[in-house]
Amino acid sequence: MNSTRQLLFPDDRPTERLDTFIAECLPDVSRSQLKKLINNGRITLNGVSTKASNKLKGGELIQIDLPDPEPTEALPEPIPLDVLYEDQDLIVINKPAGMVVHPAAGHSHGTLVNALLYHCQDLAGIGGVLRPGIVHRIDKDTAGVIVATKNDQSHQHLAAQFKDHSIKRRYLALIHGAPDSQSGTIDQPIGRHPTQRKKMSGKSRNGKRAVTHWKILKQYNISRLSLLELQLETGRTHQIRVHFSEINCPLVGDPLYGNRSRTIAIKDMELRQLIDQLPGQALHAQCLGFIHPRSGKYLEFFSEIPETLQSIITHLDQKY
Repeated sequence: MNSTRQLLFPDDRPTERLDTFIAECLPDVSRSQLKKLINNGRITLNGVSTKASNKLKGGELIQIDLPDPEPTEALPEPIPLDVLYEDQDLIVINKPAGMVVHPAAGHSHGTLVNALLYHCQDLAGIGGVLRPGIVHRIDKDTAGVIVATKNDQSHQHLAAQFKDHSIKRRYLALIHGAPDSQSGTIDQPIGRHPTQRKKMSGKSRNGKRAVTHWKILKQYNISRLSLLELQLETGRTHQIRVHFSEINCPLVGDPLYGNRSRTIAIKDMELRQLIDQLPGQALHAQCLGFIHPRSGKYLEFFSEIPETLQSIITHLDQKY
């Protein structure tokens, strides 16, 4: 569990920088950790996200959300994998919903990395001890195609493709409502939410450029749902989920950015029951395409739509 600390800056104390005061009160937190906590919105001043350079004048309440310590290393675990492709340089997996990609605070076991270490014996070390071989991620509750590398040369080659946006990443999503046109692009920066640490936001001061291309595949007007095909140009955390929440078309079943009242308003009880069986957001990483780092050939991999999402689509197609 995360721990929360509260500090009160005394009224009778001379003016002081926020980061200097916190560093004095919490000597075990390094300056770099402190900067990261502030940038990620984990430190608030009177309930509002703040800057390290803010001057304290007296009476301010500082709240610090200290994350759990991360595990020190990832260990091999005999977890079954759905391998779509494998060679000496890389491995392509159909990740199930519910699986975290790499160990982190609160998820030290049962991750894709734990499974890959057992299956492959060795992975590219350039990703670090907790993320060996990992060049990209998909959310825990999103199923679909993901690639990992087995050596540093392959890792660098694929990382460069992700950086220059030449990787093909196609997703399928079921959303509430519908955008204003049949296709389009959302170009909106995404950063850490200023007050809710688990969320990202399109209104963050420190947001990075995020671009999602989309087109409507089907509209189910009576149920007010739409099936979209999406192409990621960038790959920010929760990018698709944030972008469509910001235009009031949240993903169906999304526990973080969704709107439960819109599901409850659906009068089709069978449809509601199918939605309730989703493990999370109705999002599927359907296709991944890239240039192989050794052969130079373009490869493309596909994942079947998970049964929980396919059941909803089938029901909508048959009834609407």
